[in-house]
Amino acid sequence: MAVVRIPVPLRRFTCGQSEVHAAGATVAAVIEDLDRNYSGMKNRLCEKDGQIRRFVNIYVNDEDIRFLQSLDTPVNETDELSIIPAIAGGLMTPDSRRMQDRNI
Repeated sequence: MAVVRIPVPLRRFTCGQSEVHAAGATVAAVIEDLDRNYSGMKNRLCEKDGQIRRFVNIYVNDEDIRFLQSLDTPVNETDELSIIPAIAGGLMTPDSRRMQDRNI
């Protein structure tokens, strides 16, 4: 089984575990196995059509699956998968607000 690294926001599904094991020959199969063992995971990772959510990044051995074969990326038993939520935004300061207002 592959090791799957779980980010803090999803650890409530894994009883606080930062790493779990999941079986599957592809990333899609690993997600299905995760959902079988940790109900609700797939809904957090995938859209209703089954595609990875826009702000979820999945890596197999440090390679972004979007640049591999996406959900069809092969997974071996010795592989490590990392689920990384994208982080965006930030605090607007008065200076940055003025720059934005001036289109800088």
